[in-house]
Amino acid sequence: MRILVLLAVVSLSACSWFGHHKAPPPPKPTEILVTGAPLGSLVFIDGVQAGTPATRNDHSQVLDVAPGTHIVEVHLGDTVVYHEDTYVAAGQRRSVIVLSGSTR
Repeated sequence: MRILVLLAVVSLSACSWFGHHKAPPPPKPTEILVTGAPLGSLVFIDGVQAGTPATRNDHSQVLDVAPGTHIVEVHLGDTVVYHEDTYVAAGQRRSVIVLSGSTR
């Protein structure tokens, strides 16, 4: 009889342990949000094209990046119309606002 009671207690405690220990939520993405890029321009992150050509300058482009320091450039044809060095921490979203005709 003691063995049955012991098995029942162990079984019930195991069920409650699994119910309370869920997997942690997935980490938030690390992103750069680029707003205000001129029509037809391309965004480059660390020298690599990211995203698609801007079709409207009032819509933001959300770009997934690794945590750390990045170089953000906006190219219009062969001309760099915007340049910014930025840092994005893990799970953060960094906003880059392109000011027409300026570089930082």
